[in-house]
Amino acid sequence: MQIDMLVSERWLSAHLDAPDLVVIDCTNFAEWDEAAGIYRTASGRQHWLEGHIEGSRHADFTRPGFAGDSSRFRNTLPEPAAFADAMAALGVHDGARVVLYDDAASMWACRVWWMLRWIGFDNAAVLDGGWLYWDDAGGRVSEIPRPHEPGELTHGHRPELFVDKAAVMAALDDPGTLLIDALSEAQFEGREESLGLKGHIPGAVNIPGASLVDPISEEFRPLEELAALFPEDRSQRTIVYCGSGVAAASVAFTMTRLGFDNVSTYMPGLQEWVTDPDAPLASG
Repeated sequence: MQIDMLVSERWLSAHLDAPDLVVIDCTNFAEWDEAAGIYRTASGRQHWLEGHIEGSRHADFTRPGFAGDSSRFRNTLPEPAAFADAMAALGVHDGARVVLYDDAASMWACRVWWMLRWIGFDNAAVLDGGWLYWDDAGGRVSEIPRPHEPGELTHGHRPELFVDKAAVMAALDDPGTLLIDALSEAQFEGREESLGLKGHIPGAVNIPGASLVDPISEEFRPLEELAALFPEDRSQRTIVYCGSGVAAASVAFTMTRLGFDNVSTYMPGLQEWVTDPDAPLASG
């Protein structure tokens, strides 16, 4: 049975015990590594253990299969087969319906949703409002991990969902490609630094990933409000980026909900871009 891309707390509460449903907490964090002088991704597993949607599992981006080489950049892409194996270890199988959530305005959940789409798995949804809304609404919560069986997950590959720095460089001279920066307005304009980044790729427009949700409930804004943020041409080539592909995934998820069908995210994102002296950076 096909699942909607975005599901409500009420829907999940009614279907939480369905045998084909797999619920995954995608919460992770960023922290400063003083010795290396860089930000690294920190596991959200302890956060999950302290309270999670009953029966859920945790997607740990510090574990093999969820990210690739982390020696220079955070949240790099793993091999598609490795990611498929990591999701199968969480119980995802070919016939599963998957619901993803986090405690970070749904941005990590959208990142995992986008990666599932990348390996050809389309029967996944993001929980509207995430952990914050679920907990406030009195959804079923547990501190005890529930045992689960691994799944059998075959995978494909949609390489066009992610692009590299060379593709973004080429887009700088292509008026038919729209660049979207998913970081905060202050970061985009170069007024503030966050996670070691400020400024933006020249020609990009700013649609912060955090702006797509209500600041109180963290539910996604109504579709008509979201549609007003984007171009009318749903077929326009678009590349979305942020620092490491998390906020960008929230924008890509929203664009997919709106019917855009030619969207990619740039990995490893601005964290890579700023290390290249030949890559231009703008502010203001």
